[in-house]
Amino acid sequence: MEQSDKIAAVSRMQAYIVDHMGGEITLEALCEAAQYSRYHAVRMFKELTGSTPFAYARALRLTKAAQTLRDSPEKVVDIALESGFDSHDGFTRAFARQFDITPQKYSRERPPVRWFIHHSIDAYYRMIKGESNMNKEAISRTVTVTAVERPARKLILLRSARATEYLSYCEEIGCEWEGLLNSIPEKFDTAALLTLPGNLITPGTGNTAAGVEVPQGYAKPLPAGYGMIDLPACTLLYFQGVPYSDEDAYCEAIDIVEEAVDAYDPTRYGWAFADALAPRLHFGASAETGARMARPVVKAKVS
Repeated sequence: MEQSDKIAAVSRMQAYIVDHMGGEITLEALCEAAQYSRYHAVRMFKELTGSTPFAYARALRLTKAAQTLRDSPEKVVDIALESGFDSHDGFTRAFARQFDITPQKYSRERPPVRWFIHHSIDAYYRMIKGESNMNKEAISRTVTVTAVERPARKLILLRSARATEYLSYCEEIGCEWEGLLNSIPEKFDTAALLTLPGNLITPGTGNTAAGVEVPQGYAKPLPAGYGMIDLPACTLLYFQGVPYSDEDAYCEAIDIVEEAVDAYDPTRYGWAFADALAPRLHFGASAETGARMARPVVKAKVS
C-alpha cells in the first residue's frame, strides 16, 4: 500500500470524527470513510497519528468539555452527558486521565492543561514535503494589516535549543504546547510560534519558541519547562489572511501571509519594525480564520 493512500485514508477518518463529534462514531462508519477493512483502517490510523480512532475522538470530546468547563457555568454532570459519557464518575475518571486534574478542580482553578488539538494528517505530511495542494480550490491572496495596541504584559514561553521553524520545533520539543497554551484563559491571543529577537534569547537556547502573551498580573504556576518574561507596551501589526474552505490548504495559507509580511514596507504608513520590543508571532492558520502573523512596530521618526 502506498504511503499516500494511507495518508488519504486516515485524513478521511479524521474528517469523519470531527464532523460527527456530537453523535455516535462507529467502527463501521470509520471503515467506510477510510475505504478499508477494520484491520487496515485502525492499523493505519494508529501508525500515522499514534492513537486509535476512538482514543482520538475521546481526546477531542474531553478537550471540548474542558473548554466548556473553563468558559461556562455549566455543571460537570451536564457536560459529562453532553460529552457522550453515561455517568459523572466515568467522565471524571476519563477527564483526570487526559488532563491530570479532575473536572471539578479544573472548573474552579482553570490552570493550563494539555488540550488535544486536531490537525489534518494530510496537511501535515504535505508540509513536511513542502508540497502544495494543487488540485484544490485556489486560496485568496488578500492579506489585511491592522495595528493592535498591547499594554505592558508577560510572555509565557517554551524555548528550544536549535529549532528554526515549526517542524524542527515540534521534532525537538513536541507538539503539546499548542493545546496547553491555548487552554490559558487569560491569554491575549492564541498560542503562537515565536521568532525571538537577540535581546530575548538566553544562553543555550535558539531564536524559536512557542508562547502566549498574558496580562502583567498573571501569577498562576507555570507548567514544567516553561518560563515567563516581561514585555513592554507596544504596537503589533497583525497580518491576516482570509478564511478558506479546504482544511488541507494550511500550508498555502501560511505561505501567502509570510510572503505579504516579507514584502511589506511599514515606513510607507508611518511605522518602523521594532523586533527588539517583542517576538514575531506566527499564529498558524485555520480554515475558519485564515493565517495570521504579527510583528511589533513603532512610529517612524519624521526626518
